[in-house]
Parts: sequence; structure tokens; C-alpha cells
Amino acid sequence: MPTWLLKHNVILLAPFLCHLFNWSLQHGVVPSLMKAAYITPILKKTDMDTTDAKSYRPISNLSVVSKLLERLVSKQLMNYLRDNQLLPDRQSAYRAFHSTETAVLRVLSDILLALDSGNLAMLTLLDLSAAFDSVDHVTLLRRLQLSYGLGGTVISWFASYLGGRTQCVRLSATSSLPSVVLHGVPQGSVLGPILFLLYTADLLQLIRHHRLHPHAYADDTQIYGFCSPGDTGALQERLSVCVDEVSSWMMANRLQLNPAKTEVLWCASTRRHYQIPTGPVRIGDSTVTPVPVVRDLGVYVDSCVTMSAHVTATVRACFAALRMIRSVRRSLPRHALLTLVRALVVSKVDYCNSVLAGLPVTLLQRLQSVLNAAARLVYSARKSEHTTPLLRELHWLRVPERIQFRLGVLAYRCLNGTAPQYLAETLQRTADVRRRLRSAATSTLIVPSTRRSTLGDRAFPVAAARVWNTLPPSSRAKTSLQSFRRDLKTTLFKASFTD
Repeated sequence: MPTWLLKHNVILLAPFLCHLFNWSLQHGVVPSLMKAAYITPILKKTDMDTTDAKSYRPISNLSVVSKLLERLVSKQLMNYLRDNQLLPDRQSAYRAFHSTETAVLRVLSDILLALDSGNLAMLTLLDLSAAFDSVDHVTLLRRLQLSYGLGGTVISWFASYLGGRTQCVRLSATSSLPSVVLHGVPQGSVLGPILFLLYTADLLQLIRHHRLHPHAYADDTQIYGFCSPGDTGALQERLSVCVDEVSSWMMANRLQLNPAKTEVLWCASTRRHYQIPTGPVRIGDSTVTPVPVVRDLGVYVDSCVTMSAHVTATVRACFAALRMIRSVRRSLPRHALLTLVRALVVSKVDYCNSVLAGLPVTLLQRLQSVLNAAARLVYSARKSEHTTPLLRELHWLRVPERIQFRLGVLAYRCLNGTAPQYLAETLQRTADVRRRLRSAATSTLIVPSTRRSTLGDRAFPVAAARVWNTLPPSSRAKTSLQSFRRDLKTTLFKASFTD
């Protein structure tokens, strides 16, 4: 049934769908027609081999009605897991208020604070092969029972949901014969990603047992740890032993670690960069040579955490998009042109910009040149024309203010319970620490002490607290996120374009 037809006749169909869904939940049975999917192959990256089946991502296209049923179950399941604190605390995928930005921000903040104290940091990015398609149904159902307390009709419903699924590959007007899916959770479904998170939750605790820090986003797992410059060998050995146990755990759970795509990055301050080990690190049965830059959830991190590689990659991608938009601008009205610029250029500048706090002016100016070029493109202005009136007309904040805006919003969310706990726990209210002092009556945050402005001051607990404390009390007292964002942007806009 097409989605538009369902929406157009929702009043007529709602009672029948309600009866169908209630019957499914009461009897623990998912109708067979709701478990049939067709797969549209999607190339993972544009530069990959189009003739290799491994280059494609198998996204399952399911019926709208089946996704409605999954949505009902997922809401009840997530409420149950959240109320009983059963969700993995360092897993940021498919969860409200969690994102790639919050994940990268916490990891980089921990690394920056470690470097600020004189330590070295080691970041390892693990890669899993076909993780979603390798989930073992029997193991998953047993884990739902033992680890999460599901049973009775509920576990029967999940067994019915996982079993008897079929899929076929559809390309243009041709399709393959249907085949039975014996393992894995469907990518493109509502429940599939949530079940994968529960399936791999024990992995985070396993990493912690080795005194290392984990953070995951779906099947992208990060392991990082810190040490003094003289203990790099011990940290490497601890990581190797940890990865050995991770690999064994994955094999026992029908998953497979891909050492060939695993990356290792040593981080140090510029002064201690010569102390970074250059030797290979043992990852399973192979060795991995540390790299100078890694791409972590879309953010490029270099060994000195200067973020220069990320700025360079962002500027390059933005100007490439601007060149493509410029080639078709004469065929577009201004509102359509502005929509393209916002979607393809401004969004790249703003992506994870909270990790850019405290960067040198020269780096931020490179990002500002992107916004300046975008504003000139929208208004067909000459290259020599001043951009301040154009930015003011577009109501665009400059890059430093855009970073402050994002930090202020994240701080507000942390203080009002709409941010991940792993971020909220890094901020401390002044009233909770200095109860007997006059400053306890204010709504400010404690600014942690640091050694170096180029490292520690860039960490989220420091940068966000300073931005928050500079806001007027009336802004900090806003009762809704929408009103706070509006007030914050107005404040920063006035400060950015004050004559």
C-alpha cells in the first residue's frame, strides 16, 4: 500500500490497523506478509568497486504497515529499557538526544584533558564485517531473556519477528527470487538497529575491564586510553590483550572483527609529539601501523588534535559543493538556491562544530571564507564585495558565534535533562559545589582548571561552561529549548554584527 494512500484514508483504516496490531501483540505473532522485504543495493562510497557485492549496503525496504507495528513495539521497549536503566551508557546510535556529535565530543574532550595533564592518548577505531547481517537469532533471544528480563508473549513476539523473514534484491524493473533470512537484523527497519545495540551491549563492559574507555555508535566502536610518556608500551600491550578478548567475544557471538580496517592513532601535544611511538600495534594476528589522521564519525582527528585536517577537509568539500551549485544557479530561483546552499554547504560547516572550540583564528577564518563565498553566491555578489551586509541579510552567524551557539545549546540540554548522561555528568552547577558562597545563588557552571589554553580549554566541560557563564541570567532561565535557542541566537547575532 502506498504511504499516500494510507495517510489519505487513515480515518477509515485506523480501526482495522489497531485491531491487527493488538492481535499481533496479544498472540506474539508477526504476520508473514510484514516480514517480506526487498533490498535496494546502495553503494557505500562513491569510489568503491561497483562490480563487487561487498561495496553495497543491503537496505531492507519494508511495508509501511509493518513499520507502524515496529514503531509501537520500539516505543514500549525503549521506555522499558530507559526506566530500568538497561541501555548501554556509551552507545550513541538510535537513541533520543544522542548523536555522532555528542559521541565525538565526549571522546575528544577526554583526550584533550589527558593531553593537557601531560599524558599521551591512544585511540583505536574497530571495524566489524557485516555486523547487522551476522546477528545470531538464538543468541539474541537468549540475551533478551537473561540480560533484559523479557519473556512470555513478548519474547514470542520477538521470535516471530526474527524468524521466517524473506528478502529479494530489486534493481530497476528486475528482482531476484525470494530467499529466507536465517540470521541478522534487517537494516532499514525500526527495531533492527535497537536489537543490534542490545546484542552488543556487553562489549562495552568487556573493554572497561581492561581499564580502557569505550564508545560506540552502532557498529563503530572506539577504544581509547591514556598513559604517561614512559608507559606507552604497557598501554599498547593492554590494548592488544583487550582486542584479543573483543575478537574472541565477537567470534562467540557470530560477529567478526576486521583487523585490516582497524586504525590506531596516538595523540600528544605539539611539544610531546616526538614521544609518540611509531612502531606497529598488534591487533589480533596482524599488526597495525599508527596513522597521523583518522576519520572518526565524520570528524578528522590528527595526532596533535589541532583539527587542521578536519578544517581542510570541510573547506575542500564545501567549495566543491559551491562549484556545483554555481554551475546551475542561473536555473534556480533564489529560495531554491538558498535551500541548496544550506543543505550542501552550511550543514557541512556546522557539522560537529562544537569540537572546534578554542581553535586559532586562522583556522576559523578558513571556515568563514566558505560562508562568505556562499553568501556571495546567493546574492550574485562580486568577489571584492564586502560580505557583512550579506551575512546580516541572511541572518547567518559568523563561525566563532556558530560554535558558541552550539556549545550554549548543548549546555542547556545537559542542564535540563535532554542530553546524553555522559555529557551532562561533565558539567557542574556552581550551586551544587559552593553552597555557602554568594556565587551559589547564580545559575552559573564551574569552569574546571586547566594548564594550557590550546588543549584543556578546548574540552567540552571548560568551553561549554565559559560560554554558559557569559550569557545573561534571563537567557539561562529560559524554560524551553526553542525560546533559549531564539534568545541565544539574537544575543550572538547582535554581538557578531555590532558596528
